[in-house]
Amino acid sequence: MSCSKIFSGDLPELIYEIIKYLWNDYSTLHSCILVNRLWCRLSIPLLWEDPFSIPNENYNFITIYLHYLNDDDFKIYKTKLNEFKINNYLLTSNILLFNYPKFIKYLNISKIISFVKKWVISEFKMLLNENLLDFKKLIIKSLFKLFIKNEISLNILNIEIIPYTYYVCFSDILELILKNPNFIHNIKILKLQVDEIPYANYSFHDNNRNNLIKNSLSQIINTHKNLKKISFGSNSLPLYQSLLLSKDSNCSNTLNTIIFYYVNLGYIYNLYEIFEQLNVLESVHIVYCSLNVHFIQQIINLSKPFKLKSLFMGEAFQIEVDLLQLLLQKSGDYLENFEIGFGYNLLGSKLLELIMKYCKNIKFLNLNGINDQIVYSVINLIEKQNLNYLSIDIDKFLSGRSIVEGYVKRSSIILQNLGQILPSKLEYLNLTLHIKANDFEIFLKNSQNTFINKFLIDNKEGDDILIILHYIKKYIMKKKRTKYLAITNTFVGSSAFDIFGYKDLFYLNDEVKKFRLYNIKVRKYYDLNVSISDFIKEID
Repeated sequence: MSCSKIFSGDLPELIYEIIKYLWNDYSTLHSCILVNRLWCRLSIPLLWEDPFSIPNENYNFITIYLHYLNDDDFKIYKTKLNEFKINNYLLTSNILLFNYPKFIKYLNISKIISFVKKWVISEFKMLLNENLLDFKKLIIKSLFKLFIKNEISLNILNIEIIPYTYYVCFSDILELILKNPNFIHNIKILKLQVDEIPYANYSFHDNNRNNLIKNSLSQIINTHKNLKKISFGSNSLPLYQSLLLSKDSNCSNTLNTIIFYYVNLGYIYNLYEIFEQLNVLESVHIVYCSLNVHFIQQIINLSKPFKLKSLFMGEAFQIEVDLLQLLLQKSGDYLENFEIGFGYNLLGSKLLELIMKYCKNIKFLNLNGINDQIVYSVINLIEKQNLNYLSIDIDKFLSGRSIVEGYVKRSSIILQNLGQILPSKLEYLNLTLHIKANDFEIFLKNSQNTFINKFLIDNKEGDDILIILHYIKKYIMKKKRTKYLAITNTFVGSSAFDIFGYKDLFYLNDEVKKFRLYNIKVRKYYDLNVSISDFIKEID
């Protein structure tokens, strides 16, 4: 009875609460549109929140947007088509059921530029190369005018400026935004990445444009009234400092999250002044950034807590153990997300000791390049944390018999010890190991009380996928211990430089159907894998 009420539309609030969890499941949302009018009305806004991020080669939504151009912009558009002698391409008179531009919530300017370029090439193959940029600029400006006119309620603005390719288009876009400050003044999240033009290639024109764009960005930043999160990438550090130190800045009592992504933090010389004026800052995330003694010393001297929630160091980190210890002494209690790549670093055991000593609240743990000296320390670290995301990658394709044997041995140790120390529930588990069936069965037996929402396996030259699949069915499938599953076998040649291949469970259709009977969704490994960019998007 209750189900019939839901499908008949008697409970729209409940239906919306269900449908909104499908916001990035585009195929399912398309199916929801076909249920009835109510489901269609609730699903369409989710599909159109961020159409420029949908991973397909369909650019028809740009054509749909152009139906909404005002008379003046449409005349310009039509004039350009005539100028380029494209007389057979006109907008069709389709009946538009919704105001689609009104629904957009996320704008990534680089993606818009990229999508428009692909759309122009696919729709106007006859267009000469010298006319591409001119026509592309027209469409991009028309889209932004359309969004501005519709007074959209924007949640996220991502500004990623790359030299040469996008500078001309960005100048036009930023000029439009500055002329219409209400367009973005209430956004919650602002992401900035500005790549400098290489000094050797500077011309006066490039340098002038570079400075003009940076000044425009500073003005845009300082118009915000309710900015809660900001992300700085690459060479956007000067903007970061101008934002937080500006007398016109409005973020002192609103900004609660800062993300640094590939930023050289060693160039910050006024950290004390910056952080002391941020009154509601709750989390700082440092992802693949350069650190030095000057930066860490400033953190230590802060009178306020430095709430470092994420520290992703990768394999190329360059920081002395003593400096890392000072950082963790100051901020280790706040650290929830941690990644490190050990590789051939001889200080691996010392680094793990520091993490175990100062960090008790890690929920997201990503460990790469685990060597013989630290494999048991890794097990000990995992046991002491209340993890929700765990990714283990024992160093990949290395040549040499002793190295390969060590790789196999470490994989075996991990599998034989990991299962019994996992928590009762994991949101995400990704194992990149050399997997033998007997070790794998021990792991699955020991972890029978753990539910893993997303379970990923990248088996590096271990037993064939069909062999380990037998144990997956026995211990995972039949007991419904996961919701999403991805398994791949990766193979290499005689050395690390040989071309590799892989076998993915996703393409074994008969096996996929069996898992579907147990309500387990099989996905491609690289589709289910959480990348760093995915992780950053999910930071609150």
